[in-house]
Amino acid sequence: MCAASSVWGNNLRLSVFGESHGPAVGVVLDGFPWGETVDMDALHLQMRRRAPGQDKTATPRKEADLPQFLSGIQDGFTTGAPICILIENTNTHSGDYSNLKRVPRPGHSDYPAFVKYGGFNDIRGGGHFSARITAGICAAGALCRQVLLRRGVRIAGHVLSIGDRQDACFPETQISPEEMERLASLYFPTLQPSAKTAMEEAIQKARTAGDSIGGVVECAVTGMPAGLGGPLFGGVESLLSAALFAIPAVKGVEFGAGFSVSRMRGSQNNDPFRCTSSGQVVSSTNHAGGILGGITDAMPILFRAAFKPTPSISLPQESVDLLTKENVPLEVRGRHDPCVVPRAVPVVESMAALCMLDLLLSASSLPPSSSEKR
Repeated sequence: MCAASSVWGNNLRLSVFGESHGPAVGVVLDGFPWGETVDMDALHLQMRRRAPGQDKTATPRKEADLPQFLSGIQDGFTTGAPICILIENTNTHSGDYSNLKRVPRPGHSDYPAFVKYGGFNDIRGGGHFSARITAGICAAGALCRQVLLRRGVRIAGHVLSIGDRQDACFPETQISPEEMERLASLYFPTLQPSAKTAMEEAIQKARTAGDSIGGVVECAVTGMPAGLGGPLFGGVESLLSAALFAIPAVKGVEFGAGFSVSRMRGSQNNDPFRCTSSGQVVSSTNHAGGILGGITDAMPILFRAAFKPTPSISLPQESVDLLTKENVPLEVRGRHDPCVVPRAVPVVESMAALCMLDLLLSASSLPPSSSEKR
């Protein structure tokens, strides 16, 4: 037996439950501040950004993804009790996965899960390993970002790349609130409209070929105060990385200038400090991505998450029959995303929101809301 792997957090505790083709998926969010206003319209906007079936870049599976709150919210305010969020699965084709019980998909969790759980794992739609479970995470993150926004913390992401098609990067030191608000409201957000068109073409080309394609999401957090986090295992990078790698298909995470720092000298990589006219300490560059020694330095927190191509593809693949131990061909049936990256943007943002609120709650008290006292 091992410790629960579907529970995350320190001051804010997130427990994820459900399976792709089970009755429902959802989360329990414990430690959430009480007395916070819940804007359901803003929450539903974030859910729509992640929802399937929106265009040809996504799976045709359609789900309403309407969260039901079983506890923790009353009369539009959080009560301090654990918030239980339930999202029903209403459009499942479980028969499409019957052959995968014996013949695992290359690139998917099917085989190692078969070994770990002795064949008792739910294979339908990937079960608990499916990206379907991120619906509940997105709902929890949407609640967190409302609390953060009232305290001046903004979160936004965009599709930085699909295959070899690239968007521009976020500015290192100054990102306008208006741009972040725009991005945080869109499905398939990009900084440059032309980049989105090129990326959509790349996804369509992969889909037509019966294949899939990966990409990178870049995310920014602004407004976080300096001094949060800690060294070693308590670092902000450690907290964010653990959350981001829980998103199915994430295979790489980098902060600030990321791996490119390995090609720099210290004189190039170091971010020079200076004081503003108001006495605030800032840096003129932000290669560190807003984090030094595992601690926030009040500059924008910048990071990127790399997503692999969807393993469920229509092309014939080589696999094995787990019962007969024979090498066999595999043709995957069902409805799958040719690229998960556009729908992953709000999930990355939600993970960031959970982490940022967890960090703020680690302070002696949550900073006051910028809105009027209720």
